[in-house]
Amino acid sequence: MAAEKKNKKIDARELICTTCGGRRRLIHKYGLEVCGRCFREVASKIGFKKYN
Repeated sequence: MAAEKKNKKIDARELICTTCGGRRRLIHKYGLEVCGRCFREVASKIGFKKYN
């Protein structure tokens, strides 16, 4: 089962932002699937904090 997940190819259609449909600076971590621009707009609403 683990080998199947490792060899899975990602289709280019899956690599889009769920908010705006953009394809650059995609953030996959934590299952967000949003681009960098959309992340900056909604980060504080989601619960992320900016540390200096």
